[in-house]
Amino acid sequence: MPHKFKIVARANDQFGVQFGYNAEVIVWSESYAGKASAKNCIDSLKKNAPDAAVFDLAREGEAPKGYRFEIVASKDSQAFVRFVAANGETMMRSETYKSKSSARHAIASIKKNAPLAETLDMTVSKD
Repeated sequence: MPHKFKIVARANDQFGVQFGYNAEVIVWSESYAGKASAKNCIDSLKKNAPDAAVFDLAREGEAPKGYRFEIVASKDSQAFVRFVAANGETMMRSETYKSKSSARHAIASIKKNAPLAETLDMTVSKD
């Protein structure tokens, strides 16, 4: 299965999460001070993404509470995706897409493939 989560090193000894297909990163997380927090992000996405609601904020207004995907309009009239936790914190974000259909495709890929995706820890040396 080519979909994978990666735990990656970030500046200042922090960690991040990427979810992607082959070499393409679909979404990425904020930076975390500890690797355990990055792992919790992955576990939460695997558990909650498949049943998460999808909201187009430009069309539907403010999204309700709960785990959800939000399609957000960017300043240049494109769209990006956020995966938001029940507490309202953004957990993952995508690149910008020229069309909302591409954003919806990214969400469908995450919902379908995240639960069984393997996790690679890119911060571990393979000496």
